[in-house]
Amino acid sequence: MPRRILIVAPSWIGDTIMMQPLLMRLREQQPDAAIHVLAPAWSAPLLARMPEVAASIVNPFAHGKFDWAGRKALGRCLAAADFAEAYVLPNSWKSALPPYFAGIPKRTGYTGEARYFLLNDRRTLDEAAMPRLVDRYAALAGPLTGPTLEPRLASALEQQRAARAALGLPPDVAPIVFCPGAEYGPAKRWPAAHFAALARKVSQGGTPVWAIGGPKDAEAGAEIERLSEGAAQNLCGRTNLEQAIDLIAGARAVVSNDSGLMHVAAALGRPLAALYGSSSPAYTPPLSPHAKIISLKLECSPCFKRECPLGHLNCLNQLQPEQVLKALDDA
Repeated sequence: MPRRILIVAPSWIGDTIMMQPLLMRLREQQPDAAIHVLAPAWSAPLLARMPEVAASIVNPFAHGKFDWAGRKALGRCLAAADFAEAYVLPNSWKSALPPYFAGIPKRTGYTGEARYFLLNDRRTLDEAAMPRLVDRYAALAGPLTGPTLEPRLASALEQQRAARAALGLPPDVAPIVFCPGAEYGPAKRWPAAHFAALARKVSQGGTPVWAIGGPKDAEAGAEIERLSEGAAQNLCGRTNLEQAIDLIAGARAVVSNDSGLMHVAAALGRPLAALYGSSSPAYTPPLSPHAKIISLKLECSPCFKRECPLGHLNCLNQLQPEQVLKALDDA
């Protein structure tokens, strides 16, 4: 039986993608090992697009939920898999409990939240030396001796065609894809009116525009479609994560807020205009040479707030569609 490695994954799309270079390093170091990932159920379609992942295991605990008994029971289940080592990526105390209860011999992670006895291979994080999350994860496999590899998701042409067929979309067009959502909050969302204005400009040349996202983005997508007078087609709330991956993979270019789908677009190597308002690309930038970060870099940003503390959201309201259109034209 191959040596088994357990990865305790983060709970967000972007962070899960930032995890992949760690898996790449582990696969390079131990080519015969089988990497299993403990992650929320929603992430299974994402993990399936990472060739380094041998299997995914559902982490049943909601973000922030403790459940000592449940984590102990999960640990007992994991013990039967005979993992040789575990890497705990979230910094929380509770995330380190299942590998500990499983008795996995080597349990690696950064020191934090009094995890001293839960982890027996503890690392000290120098945040100034490693400001990017992707480097912090990758360094758990050993000191970095060069640039961290970029995440790369797989999407076959057959998968792209199947996604379009399921949604009634034309099979042979190369659309501009909009990702208007941002789970963190409104201070990361470019206004719907700006997306709509951009859609009208883009569609003048005959290029279709598709707005994609989850159910929480449906209202924003509908507003973009209405304000653009149909120049943008709203698919928000109709696309699951697997379909979103394949729609983005077939796009001519992507315009996205700082969100999980922004990182999906980067990992698929699509030309990308990444819009930044309250957040900063210094921590979790889109990792692709085809990505262009667009930010006004106002004095008040990044503030890292969910809502604009000054009430004006100038960092995104003043970011004009013409600036984004230029980035697309240069792609």
